[in-house]
Amino acid sequence: MSRVVDVLVVGAGPAGLAAAARLAAAGAGRVEVLERERAAGGVPRHCGHPGFGADHRGRPLDGPGYARRALRAALRSGAAVRTGVSATGWAGPLSLDVTAPTGLERIRAKAVVLATGARERPRSARLVPGTRPAGVLTTGELQQTVGLSGSGGEAVRGRLGRRAVVVGGEPVARHAVRTLRAAGVETAAVVTELPCAAHGFGAVPVLTRTAVVELLGRGRLTGVAVRGRDGVTSVLRCDTVVFTGDWIPDHELARARGLALAPGTRGPVTDGAYRTAEPGVFAVGNLLRGVEPAQVAAAEGRAVADAVLDLLAGRPRPTAGVPVLTAGPLRWVTPGLLGPTAVPLLVRPDRRLVRPLLTVTQDGSPLRRERLRGDPVPWRSVRLGPEWTSGVDPAGGPVVVGAEEYAS
Repeated sequence: MSRVVDVLVVGAGPAGLAAAARLAAAGAGRVEVLERERAAGGVPRHCGHPGFGADHRGRPLDGPGYARRALRAALRSGAAVRTGVSATGWAGPLSLDVTAPTGLERIRAKAVVLATGARERPRSARLVPGTRPAGVLTTGELQQTVGLSGSGGEAVRGRLGRRAVVVGGEPVARHAVRTLRAAGVETAAVVTELPCAAHGFGAVPVLTRTAVVELLGRGRLTGVAVRGRDGVTSVLRCDTVVFTGDWIPDHELARARGLALAPGTRGPVTDGAYRTAEPGVFAVGNLLRGVEPAQVAAAEGRAVADAVLDLLAGRPRPTAGVPVLTAGPLRWVTPGLLGPTAVPLLVRPDRRLVRPLLTVTQDGSPLRRERLRGDPVPWRSVRLGPEWTSGVDPAGGPVVVGAEEYAS
């Protein structure tokens, strides 16, 4: 079956639902959202903790509540949200082949918004040796297991075991520890290769500069071998290990279309209005760089609507911008292209930086230099306002964002 829509949004997480709600409310025509999972809402559906803003009465929202609110907003605006539907490949520049419960489809659109989000690298992608015992999970699998089995009792403990090791030092590891505790599972230790970890693990030991080098056990996990900063290998006894963080964008559709991927993020390169190099194809949310809070992804979903509406109205597409690169201890920067209009930047360090001096240069000339008051950490982005990109020459060379650590 072949169909035509005005805007096709792939992914019904915070970014995709926000984009669909704004576009449908603005009169973009037929706006359709595809979601391969059984329910819309993305990662927040499995995050049963607060931190997702507040409802209309000022009460804190947890992840499922946030997801339900985002879905309602999209539906009330007139967008169609279809779940259990997977986009399997491209049939043309703005045409996608789709597998739905009703069969195969080919959907052609005037604009395609990719909002496929990000996922944690599983154990296999982290190249941790050992057998394939039960009890090896990512945070998402942990949250789904607890959500499906309830937050306690013998049923969930049978799936999760009784003693766990959590791998990763970012805030998501803290949520994993709390989820395990709520399920009645003890956390033996948090292990991270980072020189420092997020706060909030309570009495759980945190082993920094430590790597998991092997999984032990057959049938069921019996422990993990870890190597510390001193090079000595030891064994932590556990029957569950949860790999957290280490996010990678779900960029399969972007790669299949031949879109350029940024070297630091592995997400598609976009300009400040979330346009990719392919006319009519946009990318937003955590597809661009791994994970940011749901509110950040949703804000990008709302922001992309302006560029999509310009396309639908036949307004000319701006010329391609100049590339944005990072130097020094910065892991990545988005957007990857800058045009004549100044836009904010998101940058992420690869380690904790002490009062760094951030610089933006083009063709060797400084555009801005400023020392940050705080100490950026590798699990939280730094937002640089539009003033940081003011003065960029669209005809010049690449813009380079760098950082120099404080020296007393």
